Amino acid sequence: KDGRKPANPAFWWVNGKGEEVKWSFEEFGSLSKKTANVLSEACGLQRGDRIVAILPRVPEWWLLNVACIRAGIVFFPGTSQLTAKDILYRLQASKAKCIVTNDTLAPAVESVLSGSKFLKSKLIVGQGSREGWLNFKELL
Repeated sequence: KDGRKPANPAFWWVNGKGEEVKWSFEEFGSLSKKTANVLSEACGLQRGDRIVAILPRVPEWWLLNVACIRAGIVFFPGTSQLTAKDILYRLQASKAKCIVTNDTLAPAVESVLSGSKFLKSKLIVGQGSREGWLNFKELL
């Protein structure tokens, strides 16, 4: 009504159930900075460290991607269709210090953790908590 057009969202995500997340450029920037702080402080990652993200394309996937760019962390995306053997290979080959996944895929990750000597932190994206995992939403 004041003659200005509404700002276009920087990020607009809609799932199959019609739920949506819409962030302005300011919100997306702020959230990606907070995510970079979570990775640096809670997960103990530094510039050049590697992180493996095995998530479906949820909003947190994009936050992690941009946060890694901000913090100089190398982002290794993985499809949610990976088997435990595939996950272990990626952890060993990348020498990742952190892995991020959701509640559904966490058991597959846990089944191969003993084979990964570089992994220092595990971050879970979801509503619940899991023993030995940091909860992304709580930290954010």
